[in-house]
Amino acid sequence: MLHYFGYFAAIFIGLSLGIMGGGGSILTVPVLVYLMGVSPVLSTAYSLFVVGSTAAVGASGYFRKGMVSVKTAVVFLLPSLAAVFLVRKVLLPAIPHELFTVGKMVFTKDLLVLVAFAVLMVVAATSMIRSQQAETILDEELHHKHAFNYFLILGIGLVVGLLTGFVGAGGGFLIIPALVLGARLPMKLAVGTSLAIIALNSLIGFTGDLSAGTPIAWAFLLGFLAFALGGIVLGTYLARFIPGAKLKPAFGWFTLGMGTFILLRELVFIHK
Repeated sequence: MLHYFGYFAAIFIGLSLGIMGGGGSILTVPVLVYLMGVSPVLSTAYSLFVVGSTAAVGASGYFRKGMVSVKTAVVFLLPSLAAVFLVRKVLLPAIPHELFTVGKMVFTKDLLVLVAFAVLMVVAATSMIRSQQAETILDEELHHKHAFNYFLILGIGLVVGLLTGFVGAGGGFLIIPALVLGARLPMKLAVGTSLAIIALNSLIGFTGDLSAGTPIAWAFLLGFLAFALGGIVLGTYLARFIPGAKLKPAFGWFTLGMGTFILLRELVFIHK
């Protein structure tokens, strides 16, 4: 029964990506773990494939309209692609299954991934809740003349690559401010460029899993992806009528609740 909710949630993930240009990917791992019964570490690999593929579909529309800054994407991706590939290929496989024990609680690699992901959800949720204020500040910044900040773009690229590789999330809440403040991109151009970066980052990260020999249930994964792609096509259409900025705070509160639930469940309730 939970699987049906999981496929419905996949549509919602794509829908939110299409309307808001990001955010929905943060739900992919929790949906795969709690509704579809996939292990946390494997869920991060599946998430990279689903997020990368849906973001690629979204980015293609922006690219056709000339709303992707190729130069900025290349600079951002130089450190990011290397980081995400190495994390998936080398770092994650090297982490032992059991890390340490605190009382009766065994801190495993799966638990580490879930806790890290929940913390990221809380941070991303805070960013989305404050999105209207933050976007106003970013727009005001564009009125000032600044040079293209290579160091900021490269630095955020490295951080996003590490996060994407470790928890399987796109990191759009970090990418868009970096593109606006560091590359001086208008908001709409930043969204299109962000989707392109998320697509390449995630799919290259997934190749790290493939080269590391991670077993992939392709029939299940492609089925889940089909629902997410249906959602992003619908979301891209609805974006003409629904302002994504107004939805972000509400979605942020939902994400905050989900992140808090995961932290309480994994660190408190499940070990009582």
